[in-house]
Amino acid sequence: MSDHTSIAPLDVRRRFMTEPDLGAGNFLDHAAEANPNRAVPFVYSHQTDHRGEVILRGHSLLDLVELRDRYAKWYWANGVRPGEPVGIVVAEGLEPLLHYLALTSIGAIPAMINDAMRADVMVRYLDHVGVVGIIADDTTRLASAYRSDPQRRPRFIALAAEVQAFDAASAELPPRYRHAPDDVCALIHSSGTTGTPKSTILGHLSFWDGKQPRMVRFPAEPYDRLMSLMPHTHAGGLSYFLTAVLLGLPTVVMADWRRTTVEPVMEAFQPTMLASFPRTFVELATGELPYRGAAKVHSWFNTGDSAHYGHIRRLVQLGERPAGLIKAWLLPEDQAAANGEAAEAAALPGSQFVDGLGSSEMGMALFGGLTTPETPRNDRCVGKAQPAVIRAAVLDEDGHEVPDGTVGLLGVITPSRTPGYWKNSALTNSFELNGFWLTGDVARRDGEGNFYHLDRTVDIIDTADGPVYSLPVEEVLLADCADVVRDCAVVGVPGPAGDGQRPIAVVQLQSDASDWTAEAVLEKANKELAAVGLAPLASVSIARTPQDYPLGPTGKVLKRELRTTFATLFTSSN
Repeated sequence: MSDHTSIAPLDVRRRFMTEPDLGAGNFLDHAAEANPNRAVPFVYSHQTDHRGEVILRGHSLLDLVELRDRYAKWYWANGVRPGEPVGIVVAEGLEPLLHYLALTSIGAIPAMINDAMRADVMVRYLDHVGVVGIIADDTTRLASAYRSDPQRRPRFIALAAEVQAFDAASAELPPRYRHAPDDVCALIHSSGTTGTPKSTILGHLSFWDGKQPRMVRFPAEPYDRLMSLMPHTHAGGLSYFLTAVLLGLPTVVMADWRRTTVEPVMEAFQPTMLASFPRTFVELATGELPYRGAAKVHSWFNTGDSAHYGHIRRLVQLGERPAGLIKAWLLPEDQAAANGEAAEAAALPGSQFVDGLGSSEMGMALFGGLTTPETPRNDRCVGKAQPAVIRAAVLDEDGHEVPDGTVGLLGVITPSRTPGYWKNSALTNSFELNGFWLTGDVARRDGEGNFYHLDRTVDIIDTADGPVYSLPVEEVLLADCADVVRDCAVVGVPGPAGDGQRPIAVVQLQSDASDWTAEAVLEKANKELAAVGLAPLASVSIARTPQDYPLGPTGKVLKRELRTTFATLFTSSN
């Protein structure tokens, strides 16, 4: 990696915060124009050579512009025009981001699709979006699906390799599209475990709104390096990439989230920050800790699903922090500048973990709980609302704010929220209540304004004695039964007639606890749950194969599939 800094100067970053035309559709142009270090490589892709050694390839802002323009020429030559959606079905890593940049540069709309999505679900989703074309690493399954019904077939289904090999020298550069604030810049899908996935709109201005403070608050010292393990077909991956490009922050864009791939790249890249969904944090926190790869890590950033204290407390033992680094982007405006002084301060052992609560619909992590080695345990606390939030509240079903300490629906008012769902205004309206956007979570707030994330609304367990929230139960299993439980998912399944639902846990065991029985785990878990006043589990099932613990395309445990698997556990006549 180059010894020359790629970081944008502070005055440039401050200018980005107030640039009226900057947004999710043109951030690369602004970065390449304003950053004097535009020729210094800073975005890294990775591969492993025949000897098993990690090879990092760096790309500068100028390189990204050249690749973006080459791809844009291909799209333009193939008839793609402003406002038209195109399906992007390529493997995770830098490649889907290049297609995003190319399509937005001509005003088209990339429909970013995780290539691990089941083929039949993918085709339904593409049909719903109404894509004019599809770019894929492998077109076979898509072409076959459309062959039986050619009326649905898009104008083109092309290999990603065709775009990469395009001879752009003689092709005309398309006119650069000028985005309006409300222009659609991308479509991001939900997990789609049942039915057709929801299609969340990312807007040019709304997806940039709220991220402006990161230009001065996000750690961006000359020594900082970010490892992005977010799926880059997801809003989280796009968000971190946008931030890294504008900052000029050295970033390795990972194409695989599994520890066997991640840890060698960590050791080669030596990140100071790592951003991921919980999937990788579970693996890194399990077994022998990655001391060499995490030697310089000062911050871990989680968003999407909740991270759990049982894993967080192990990760924050790793790395080291500049003494002045406190809360990173969570700092109030008047304290943000103090981050710059941290480089001269003595290092403290251990790192900090920011557990962000956000979603594609929220546009970014709008809450963030902080854990350091010194932080007292405070289960499910996701901190206070971030500056991007005009107002956050816990609401009843009529949209009225409930008293502190009362559990209700989490709602936010923020300019960063999605404009809505593509071609589904009824679904959009169902998430709007009394001026708030409902996040799909249940929470409570304490008297100091801290929010506690208890569950997704679809995962609440409706027992005869009242609601049981799965996330606090999972916290106890992962933190207080950590010698036995590696990971777990708590769901509700029907009890006998008239008895409501019952909570059960599907657990993965630690490698040295493989001889534990489900009955023994249940006894241990319920003892710990009783100690903190939580409802007991009715059953435990041990997941001994990947099929027993199903994960979605982004590594998220599919609780709906677990509910189906165990639906007759207490009602079967056998």
